[in-house]
Amino acid sequence: MIHILVTGANGQLGKSIQNIANNYPNLTFYFTDIDNLDVTSTEALEFFFDNNQVNYIINCAAYTAVDKAENDKQAALLLNTMAPLNLLKQAEQHHAKLIHISTDYVFSGNNFKPYKETDTPDPISIYGQTKLQGEINIRHSPEVIIIRTSWLYSPTGNNFVKTILKLTDTQEKLTIVADQTGTPTYAKDLAEVILNIILFSDTNNVFINGIYHYSNEGICSWYDFAKSILEIKNISKTIVPIRTSDLQYTAPRPFFSVLEKTKIKNTFNLTIPYWRDSLKDCLHVL
Repeated sequence: MIHILVTGANGQLGKSIQNIANNYPNLTFYFTDIDNLDVTSTEALEFFFDNNQVNYIINCAAYTAVDKAENDKQAALLLNTMAPLNLLKQAEQHHAKLIHISTDYVFSGNNFKPYKETDTPDPISIYGQTKLQGEINIRHSPEVIIIRTSWLYSPTGNNFVKTILKLTDTQEKLTIVADQTGTPTYAKDLAEVILNIILFSDTNNVFINGIYHYSNEGICSWYDFAKSILEIKNISKTIVPIRTSDLQYTAPRPFFSVLEKTKIKNTFNLTIPYWRDSLKDCLHVL
């Protein structure tokens, strides 16, 4: 039996792991969040690891309020920068492996082709800076896999898909940014990939550490994403494309967030679903 600690389990990815956990009978999970395990507290982590067997850690805990982070840097630093290091220290002491979730926001978005894992990060927001520093704190370790992802959505939590559906109840016309390009990531797909990486590592008795990129396949703008949501749900609303500059964001946004996924596909023999196909799966339950 493989024992897995999931932090940030009340978030989108954590919930998605919970929803598919029963499909993995050889895996035992500890689902934790801030209310029962404070990952910013060394003492809390020491107590947990001293009293529980852990083989793998999936760190979904993060400060993800991009705009709020601009004026709340200390809280973002604690959760995005220090917590991963706290978890790595416990992993090293208790012979566990750490799978840490990071973000496309470690890049500026000024690229013209999909970002590879070897591209130099250059974040333009406090959120991106704190996530990058969290990576730097742990990436030296052979016990760590870092997975960067983008545009995460699911049937739970706050995300673009749920926001669009909510807006259609109250607004006749939607205005959606059309000059930011990336790829949506269905949290269920990412959850399955993470658990399959753990099974791959256990079966082959090898942990292939490093940084990996994961999103669904394909490319779209937020405008395209919104259009697809309404088309799939058969909702008739006018959607007007606007520019990022038309909105009053506190934090700057990357204009190009497409991630190159060849490395993770080849390393773990993955087939990644097309973003619209995964969106249909998600919308079936919304």
